[in-house]
Amino acid sequence: IISLIFPQPFPAFENCRKYLLTVTYFYLADINECETIPDACKGEMKCFNHYGGYLCLPRSASVIPAPEPPITPTEPFNPCPLGYEPQGDSCVDVDECERDEHDCQPSQQCINTLGAFTCQCPEGYRKVGTECIDIDECRYRYCQHRCVNVPGSFSCQCEPGFQLAGNNRSCIDVNECDMGAPCSQKCYNTYGTFLCRCDQGYELGPDGFACNDIDECSYSSYLCQYQCVNEPGKFSCQCPEGYQLLGTRLCQDVNECETGEHQCTETQTCVNIHGRYQCVDTNRCQDPYVQVSENRCVCPVTKPACRDLPFSIVHRYMSITSERTVPSDIFQIQATSVSPGAYNTFRIRSGDENGDFYIRQINNISAMLVLARAVSGPREYTLDLEMVSVNPLLSYQGSYQSSSALRLSIYVGPYTF
Repeated sequence: IISLIFPQPFPAFENCRKYLLTVTYFYLADINECETIPDACKGEMKCFNHYGGYLCLPRSASVIPAPEPPITPTEPFNPCPLGYEPQGDSCVDVDECERDEHDCQPSQQCINTLGAFTCQCPEGYRKVGTECIDIDECRYRYCQHRCVNVPGSFSCQCEPGFQLAGNNRSCIDVNECDMGAPCSQKCYNTYGTFLCRCDQGYELGPDGFACNDIDECSYSSYLCQYQCVNEPGKFSCQCPEGYQLLGTRLCQDVNECETGEHQCTETQTCVNIHGRYQCVDTNRCQDPYVQVSENRCVCPVTKPACRDLPFSIVHRYMSITSERTVPSDIFQIQATSVSPGAYNTFRIRSGDENGDFYIRQINNISAMLVLARAVSGPREYTLDLEMVSVNPLLSYQGSYQSSSALRLSIYVGPYTF
């Protein structure tokens, strides 16, 4: 305690002839309540001690601590109000900021006022007591997508597929297709992302970007009648030699006899068969037969060797595919002339040693050659199909019997088409 006596009146206190001033100085030490008070802050709040008290703030808060006030030594008596000092006969304001007589933190700006001063926090902070507390701008939803708070400021971020607009807060879609999206074929921009698509004949790979060729031939054996050839983005069908594509998938036999793509001579006849052709002699009549017309041979009754042979032989040619469904009608035999009262029967005279065929008689003048068993080619049969005629009206001593034959050459192709 200090007592001061002024013998003469002081200009600032004209009505006082004698002035007794007692000045008492106290030094106060700050108490850290965060350490002395158990559970000073509850829940997710964190305790921050400051001079003369404490704060409960979120754990993400950033605090610039204020230094403890220094111990000020005893100062001489100032008759002016706080924040003023005598100057002649008057009191003038003290600029504490200029004299560095303030307690603002280093991060704060000291602003002088009449008789006092204020401490202003940096932008992005607010003052709580003597502390500058970071303002969490993200709480006010300034950003369209994501907000990242940093001490004294914040930044906006966008989700993948977006970018910041000019205001640095809104997010606009990014057209990845125009920015080199890794799609190998087609790219479609969508809101916030993009999609890769492939051309026909390709499929999207596991990475969602690459397009891999689809091997259509591996999916089914029925795409092509003969052979499927895979190509980038598509497939094509091929046919064996002697065949040509019918449309895009089927194979059709090439008739070399009609196209002229054969090497038969003038004394031969071109016979088209499945996948190839056959050159046969124009005159196939063998002794004792003589040729009477194209493909027809007759054995004259005047020749003794003709007695037990068919009177006539007609040559015919046909071609069938391999593995044909059985039983299957393949050739019809038709009598060209029939004598009144004659009874006709049909049979396979020769060429069917394995029993692959049989005759089914339809009526007195026709019969059907039937394939009894499935056969595979290439293979060739020569069947003599005989029609035996019995006519009791032509003989008084017994039935008159005659026969004629059809020599059928059957070519079995190598394929099922």
